[in-house]
Amino acid sequence: MLAPNVERMVLRSRVNELFSQSRSAAGSRSIMFMMREDGIEIGRFKVRKLMSEMKLVSKQPGSHAYKKATVERPDIPNVLDREFTVEKPNKVWCGDITYIWAQGRWHYVAIVIEQFNPHDASLAQM
Repeated sequence: MLAPNVERMVLRSRVNELFSQSRSAAGSRSIMFMMREDGIEIGRFKVRKLMSEMKLVSKQPGSHAYKKATVERPDIPNVLDREFTVEKPNKVWCGDITYIWAQGRWHYVAIVIEQFNPHDASLAQM
């Protein structure tokens, strides 16, 4: 059995190593589970205390801030003027793009709609 100070230094070293491997993202709960997988029986609050001693703070991605248009674009004319009823096919096409956070990265989704038959939408994932 290691002396208390030596054991604490070993735990601190492992916490620091796991925190670095996670690129500063893992919190006390994640590190606790990683240490338990390694066979080290430790609680979340002890990991939290060790992280606090070393001034390790988990950096989680913040919420996404969407941009909001402040003014209309006078250089882009509003040809449709919200009249979406179209007489013939292939005259009016609309599209949009958005992004969704999934599987640890941003996925961009584009949609294109032919307004004559708006139920037939084309999707593309980028």
